[in-house]
Amino acid sequence: MTAVIVARGLTKQFGAVLAVDSIDLDVRAGDRYGLLGPNGSGKTTLVRMLLGLVYATRGEIEIMDKPVPRKIGEILPEIGALVEEPAAYPHLSGRANLRLFDAAGPGGRRNRRKRIDDALEKVGLEGIDRRPVKTYSLGMRQRLGLAAALVRQPRLLILDEPGNGLDPRGIRDFRQLLIELNAAGTTIFLSSHLLGEVELLCTRVGILDRGRLVLQQDLAQLQAPTGRIIVESPDAAQVAALLNGRVEASSGGRLVVRHDDPAALNARLVAAGVRVTAMSAQRHSLEEVVLAVTGAGSDQVGGAAADEAAADRAAGGAAADRAAADGGAG
Repeated sequence: MTAVIVARGLTKQFGAVLAVDSIDLDVRAGDRYGLLGPNGSGKTTLVRMLLGLVYATRGEIEIMDKPVPRKIGEILPEIGALVEEPAAYPHLSGRANLRLFDAAGPGGRRNRRKRIDDALEKVGLEGIDRRPVKTYSLGMRQRLGLAAALVRQPRLLILDEPGNGLDPRGIRDFRQLLIELNAAGTTIFLSSHLLGEVELLCTRVGILDRGRLVLQQDLAQLQAPTGRIIVESPDAAQVAALLNGRVEASSGGRLVVRHDDPAALNARLVAAGVRVTAMSAQRHSLEEVVLAVTGAGSDQVGGAAADEAAADRAAGGAAADRAAADGGAG
């Protein structure tokens, strides 16, 4: 499958802090890729490096077969991005901000109004008025940032915590929008703390811990059946006796049974006169997967994670790299 984002040995160091440590990243065309990890694990630093806002200490990045940051200017028109809190001129209206954003890219004035109207409709701001952005709620500002990311119908969307400020209905609508965009050919790369949303949206995940990519895999493989079945029955003791050592855990009327065929197990229990109220193949939740491969985040006091959080904060000011080095995003 065609690669859209490739990183090899990607490393970023801020002084003594190693924020991103030798990451090999593969995002394929058509992916809905979720980047996960505790606070301070390096997610925002990685996103900023992909966009040429922070330069790597070592390693290589290619996006759509172009080296970043050297050729970032050639591919930015095909990338929609929202990193942390959306930026806008607070004294201007949302539409005026989008007109300025659109004018900064290629394509000229032709169809500009339609592009802006389409983007606003997609994010639920089609009825936006002339109020300045400084009067918007956090959710409205987030939607405006999403509209800016979509105004040029990008081939790749890079989003950092895009659900911030959205209410449950807004999160659901945004999830559906990303699924529709992906079905139409847009590759999605997003970082998020909302594990439930990533589980509903993404097809592939990467998990960061202390700057290292500790897992990268298709979500369906991570959540494949474990070879165990959850059985709920008021006859738990009878189930345990009947299955002869296959019951690995039991709590009240809920049992974990080592077996790979729910239908066959159900038939056996029913034939023996056991009452079965529920049965399902055991699968690991995304939360279980993430907690198994990561440590504490930077919201816990002390430790290496606090250093990594400081590095992510430093990354916010490191866009000065771009102005100081050749081949920036211009």
